Amino acid sequence: MQNGKARMRLVMNRSVTPVDHQGGSSSPDWEQIHTFLETARRGSLRSAAETLKVSYGSVKRRIDELERQLGTKLFTRDVEGVRLTAEGKETLSKAEEMEGAFFGLMRTKERADPFNGEVKLATTEAFGTFWLAPKLVDFQRANPKLLVDMRCAMQSADVLRLEAHASVQLNEPRDAEVKVVRLGRIHSVPTAAPSYIQVYGVPKSLDDLRKHRLALQFAEQTGTEEIYNQFCPGVPQEGWVAFRTNNSAALLWAIVKGVGIGWSPTYMHAMGPQMVPIDLDLIFSFDVWLAYHADAAQIPRVRRLLDWVRESFDPRKYPWFRDEFIHPKELAKEYRGPALVNLFEGASWPERELSPAASAL
Repeated sequence: MQNGKARMRLVMNRSVTPVDHQGGSSSPDWEQIHTFLETARRGSLRSAAETLKVSYGSVKRRIDELERQLGTKLFTRDVEGVRLTAEGKETLSKAEEMEGAFFGLMRTKERADPFNGEVKLATTEAFGTFWLAPKLVDFQRANPKLLVDMRCAMQSADVLRLEAHASVQLNEPRDAEVKVVRLGRIHSVPTAAPSYIQVYGVPKSLDDLRKHRLALQFAEQTGTEEIYNQFCPGVPQEGWVAFRTNNSAALLWAIVKGVGIGWSPTYMHAMGPQMVPIDLDLIFSFDVWLAYHADAAQIPRVRRLLDWVRESFDPRKYPWFRDEFIHPKELAKEYRGPALVNLFEGASWPERELSPAASAL
């Protein structure tokens, strides 16, 4: 540090790690800068390690080496994690400028490749697994040279930092530099399998629902915890919630197999699972957002991906994405799109009993 300002040179070599610098380099490399940025944003070395998909020890070594090279402490450590020092805050500002320049160069490079290369789409687990992936074949046949990298997770991707070219999410992005398109709205309704109803019956009211078994997904973007606390303040989950998961597919299978009553978006009913909508006044609606960087939209192959995403959520074709709620039983009459894939066509093999010899094993 000289006169309170950090002097840094960026080594644009992503393959170099801090271990490679044991010979005495005094210049921070991109891995160290990237690690510093993630640690500052996450407020924790361990959380930064999870985001970067490296070990805790690697993050600590990179931060220690960066502090040694800059000759100053960037973080103070306490039981809650790490906090930026005054020098760390100033370094963060400079590092963010470097990051923006780096990603700007990457976007400029990508614009030179029209329809040959990789497109990265981030989306929630349910949209990716049950809606977009089954529809992807037509897009790929029309664009055979594109590699589609679809990241399905409940944590929203950062499109400004090229975690994805585009992101389909339920949380409205707030960053002024992010372009945002409202694609439509989903409506989540209570549903149960016929096998569940055969055993437990159908609840007629919220009070009646408390005598039943629930299957719920608690994850980022779902709002389940807030909704539960709003409608059932002080009611313990034990003894009522039979199944809890952070995974959309696990929740759907739990509902289909009769574990309990769970909330499912109405578009899922068009995919063919044996689920019965339960007519309670407990419908929860969520806007669906498309987020992307304006520069990324200038890349022809990314623009083609964006057009495909918009078409896939067109409420004129797909009534379950309209603003108004349409009961699952009425969706077929409103549907105006192509044939849909039934993802739940039943058992691939008939049930078979073990032979006496196999049973004895």
